[in-house]
Amino acid sequence: MATKELTKLKNALFTNVRLRLGERIVDVELDNEHLEVALENAVNRYRQMSANSVEESYGFLTLEKNKQEYFLDDNILEVRQIFRRTIGSTSGEGASNFEPFEAGYMNMYMLQAGRVGGLATYELFAGYQETAARMFGGFLNYTWDPVTKKLTLIRKIDGESESVLLWLYNQKPLENLIQHHMTKKWVEDYTLAMCKQILGEARSKFATLAGPQGGTTMNGSELKAEGQQEMADLATQLQNFEDGGTPLSFVIG
Repeated sequence: MATKELTKLKNALFTNVRLRLGERIVDVELDNEHLEVALENAVNRYRQMSANSVEESYGFLTLEKNKQEYFLDDNILEVRQIFRRTIGSTSGEGASNFEPFEAGYMNMYMLQAGRVGGLATYELFAGYQETAARMFGGFLNYTWDPVTKKLTLIRKIDGESESVLLWLYNQKPLENLIQHHMTKKWVEDYTLAMCKQILGEARSKFATLAGPQGGTTMNGSELKAEGQQEMADLATQLQNFEDGGTPLSFVIG
């Protein structure tokens, strides 16, 4: 998403938070920097606690000759598997590249069940293809560092410009979290709770302000208590999967 569009979404969220704090009725002592920090904390907390903050995706990576280390995007959390287009080749050229679905339809095995072969032929060739890939380098061993985002291939690549498919788990972009109907309200509410904490810290430095008829009493302690309680309630919502997160399946052992 373009930077301008993301800025527009964030400004709308900040306006919502300011109005809920009573802006235009009372003075809310928050700068944009405070709102940015509150939103960042809300998003980090959500990504820490909710499985709904992660999505499965695929991406292509072009390999370079004699290069084994690649740095991927910061949003990527895990590289689950690497797929090659061939059953194995050190150069990336000349290896068998058989498409069983296309071949199955072309020779009409899939259309004429009574013909010799049929689905059994497809199943046998698929097994052959997997076995050949295991024997001749069709699968790439690798290590993944989730902190530095470095992908290291445990193999010397001799070919040029071979493209491989990466099976990835990555964080949902910020713009998705603050637009999606299941996560938008949670992020807004946690940002609001963090802003109450910030305001509470500032106002609690001075319990009262001198003035006529005894001065003015600040509500710093009340804001801090409200913010803490709201954040605890929001954490409970994630534990109850109210944001659409996926609960754990059965665990044996």
